[in-house]
Amino acid sequence: MEKIILKPIAETEKCFLDESIDSKPEYKKASMLCGERFSYQIAYVTDGLPAGIEGMWCRIRVESPIKNWVKIQVVENVPVRMPVAVGSGDDNFLRKTPGLYPDLLKPYTEYREIAAAKSLQSLWVDINVPENAIGGEYPITVTLYDDAHGDLGSCTFTAEVIPAVLPKQEIAVTQWFYPDCLAVYYGVEMYSEEHWAIIARFMDVYARNGLNMILTPVFTPALDTIPGGERPTCQLVDVYRKKGKWSFGFERLERWVKLCLDMGIEYFEISHLFTQWGAKHAPKVIAYTEKGYEKVFGWETDACGEEYPAFLRAFIPCLIEKLEDMGVADRTVFHISDEPGSDMLESYNSAKNTVKDCLKGQIIMDALSDYSFYEKGVVEHPVVSTDHIDAYINAGVKNLWAYYCCCQVQGVSNRMVAMSTARNRIIGQQFYKYDIAGFLQWGFNFYFSQGSREFIDPYHCSDGGWWVPAGDTFSVYPSHGGSAYETIHLLGFTAALNDLRAFKKCEELCGRDAVMAVIEERGEVTFKEYPRCDEQILSVREKINMMIKEKLS
Repeated sequence: MEKIILKPIAETEKCFLDESIDSKPEYKKASMLCGERFSYQIAYVTDGLPAGIEGMWCRIRVESPIKNWVKIQVVENVPVRMPVAVGSGDDNFLRKTPGLYPDLLKPYTEYREIAAAKSLQSLWVDINVPENAIGGEYPITVTLYDDAHGDLGSCTFTAEVIPAVLPKQEIAVTQWFYPDCLAVYYGVEMYSEEHWAIIARFMDVYARNGLNMILTPVFTPALDTIPGGERPTCQLVDVYRKKGKWSFGFERLERWVKLCLDMGIEYFEISHLFTQWGAKHAPKVIAYTEKGYEKVFGWETDACGEEYPAFLRAFIPCLIEKLEDMGVADRTVFHISDEPGSDMLESYNSAKNTVKDCLKGQIIMDALSDYSFYEKGVVEHPVVSTDHIDAYINAGVKNLWAYYCCCQVQGVSNRMVAMSTARNRIIGQQFYKYDIAGFLQWGFNFYFSQGSREFIDPYHCSDGGWWVPAGDTFSVYPSHGGSAYETIHLLGFTAALNDLRAFKKCEELCGRDAVMAVIEERGEVTFKEYPRCDEQILSVREKINMMIKEKLS
């Protein structure tokens, strides 16, 4: 008799410790395209252990003709104090109570053995299909074993490879990347060689998950900083002031851009030129002056005074020239101020007017919700929260961008740890239907508290200090070795981007109407209304793959 029960289950499942393995539907076969990273899970529990013995140690063996494509990660449970703010959120959460939630993924290679127990756990299985893979069906058998007892339990999943390459991702996607959080967490000097090595490892994980645009801190980002407070200085541009004249050094910026391009990151967004929520002040800027290395602008600086706009008029043309030299100016966007509200329209517009002549020909975009900013021409390229996007869709706004953050917990898709992966992944269908050009989420690796008051340990605090639901502030955990551990809530979104690419491939072969017929077979899909079940996500993708397969025969 097997001592450990293993069952293949879908990526969309989440295994809580107190659940039964019988409650998880078996998922024994699925199809995927060439060039795709496909994921499924293996749920496991011990069976028949003597009373008083909760678990046992074991190792993992993979047997498959495509073994080299397979990577195993262990799903770890993380403490979640705040699944969602008390009294908020809709009924489409898995749970709303504090506890241990499955989310962190750690490569099996970092374990000598894993512990199987009577409590439900799971393994995360990635199949990285090469672009030149030969189509066909490939069994993957995963076995848990130990030296004393031999094989303890196994299960088999069949991967069907469709010999069509997943097309290049068209949508631009950014999750704000914070080098200052990495320097603080690892205790290294900002932009030291050790810091650059850590940045590179995090960027590698960033790019491999479809994140192809990156926040570039020419100055320390004026984001999530309490008024009067400061984040660690992480500006990439050296600033010099001598006898009232400004000059600039771009060596670190050049290194940043080259590293990003080497990693496959194609697009850049310049950190905001003014403070968040209204554009009333300057970001922190440090310069070499006759007095030494000192702060020359910050919270005490009036955004529309004389000195800071004059500085920007000197800086921006030099920056654009450097971006042109590096060949990325046409792939770069600029920000004025993040998330201005309706009462901030005047201050935002005043700040923008101080620099708009310098940015002529460049794309200026900002995250906002209030339609009046677009209607009055203040923001020509809005990045709109998904719960306010209908007004922009109804107005026929072209090249529309979307975003979500902590506030989008009523009806719409999001990636909170307490939400289902299906709710996370449905956004791929929404992107396709509305031809969304870009997407922004603010927290790839934000390891500070609200307002950047203090550093937090992400392994103990996933809510920024009772601030936002778990899953909002960061999508990766920092490993001991200076690289990023992925999470279920990150990979759920990655799967959505792969769905979008598959829809585009199917559209090439079958037409857009055929794709939409599959997506909306069970009902209309909008940003607020959509089928709320795992099965819809899985069946839509499987039908799309089969349509592609049929066209190849």
